[in-house]
Amino acid sequence: MKMGFDLTIEQVQKMVMTPELIQAIQILQFNVQDLEQYVHEQLLENPVLEKDAEHREEKKEKEDPQWEEKEEPQRTSEKDEVDWKEIIRQKQYDDISYGHNNYKADDTEDHSFEGFVASEETLIDYLMPQLRMMTKDEHLLAAGEYIIENLDDNGYLIVPLGEVADATNECLDVAEQALSLVQDMDPVGVGARDIKECILIQLKSLGILTPEYETLVNEYFEDLGTNRIAPIAKALGIPKGEVQQMVDIIRTLEPKPGREYISSSGTRYIVPDVFVDKVEGQFVVHTNEGSVPHLSVSSYYSGLLNKAENDEELSSYLSDRINSAVWLIKSINQRKQTIYNVVSEVVKYQQDFFEKGPKYMKPMTLRVIADKLGVHESTVSRSINGKYMQCPLGVYEIRYFFSSGVQGDSGDDISSSSVKEFIKELVDGEDPAKPLSDQEMVGLLKEKGINISRRTIAKYRDEIGIPSSSRRRRY
Repeated sequence: MKMGFDLTIEQVQKMVMTPELIQAIQILQFNVQDLEQYVHEQLLENPVLEKDAEHREEKKEKEDPQWEEKEEPQRTSEKDEVDWKEIIRQKQYDDISYGHNNYKADDTEDHSFEGFVASEETLIDYLMPQLRMMTKDEHLLAAGEYIIENLDDNGYLIVPLGEVADATNECLDVAEQALSLVQDMDPVGVGARDIKECILIQLKSLGILTPEYETLVNEYFEDLGTNRIAPIAKALGIPKGEVQQMVDIIRTLEPKPGREYISSSGTRYIVPDVFVDKVEGQFVVHTNEGSVPHLSVSSYYSGLLNKAENDEELSSYLSDRINSAVWLIKSINQRKQTIYNVVSEVVKYQQDFFEKGPKYMKPMTLRVIADKLGVHESTVSRSINGKYMQCPLGVYEIRYFFSSGVQGDSGDDISSSSVKEFIKELVDGEDPAKPLSDQEMVGLLKEKGINISRRTIAKYRDEIGIPSSSRRRRY
């Protein structure tokens, strides 16, 4: 056997994940809110980037109405590096908005209603004045304030009364009196130590707390959730209809009296990435660009580039920053175009949904759209993940339109979303005293040409939050 080292030359193809490609993939995944935040971060990090106050095309049109007929500006070659010195000298730019703007300070400030946030009243802010109006006793005030400060977001007391007494150097009797004061406050049910006590406090405030209610809440509370009316009626020795009325009243009560005062600072609002409007009988798709600023390369750096001819370090820095800015702008525009293409195909494929409603949704997979656009499934997935569409029927997550299906008698596939809508329709129209079982739904759906098993019915029913027939039954 001969062992040795040899040098060979071979040609291979492989994908290299450059930083620019990673950035482009990341930008495609962003929804409009994340993209807005990312752009603002880039504006702070890259001095070459600046907000473009108005579209370059609009600016040209204002200056010269005949600009469309002029010779198209010279395009830059598709190379890894851009010869920006030559481009700036010629003052020629392509049409992706990294144009040559006049450098001047923006006299107008961007005022947004989101910047004006009203102060929020917390549960503690709401309860403390009530306590001071209910008593002037210093001992009760001290214990009451400690109790209020130890309520959780739902309004429940999270410390034992013994701790209240020890922390305020009061006796247990004072702590109990203070808790009684808190439990008499608004919102009704606040200061309870568990959900049963919260319900009893609210029933008492309504003036309907009877021994039967106390027994029902204290001993059969778990049975209320499973709608076991018959065993409860038998145990209490009262008619099932009366138990049903009691359960209905209990279900109208607030199990979390303090949640009205939970701060909304962590609330994340949905901002649609795409709008679909019906114009003259046709559905028109356009992307949401309202909150993401248009970017361009600052013309201020054209002067610096001229000075950088004899400064290798400055020239290298500017070249890196400018190419980074250009790639960012290209990636944002590519994201916009990709999302537009994907949603346009979704709207075409789901035309019946937009015309007739959710029951006419078609089964659709990522591969269907990917094949139509000639892209990879992962590109479609990234372009729809976490993004929302606003259309005449409401606001939907774009991924909602991608679902599996079952086969109908006609041979056509029926979307699982459509089947769920049919299940909702059946439940809405059923007799509450004799709700439909899953097996009965199988037969009714078969009459509509939908062949589906009882197990699949149960799965879809759970997914849309519809309880079983035993729990839907009313007496």
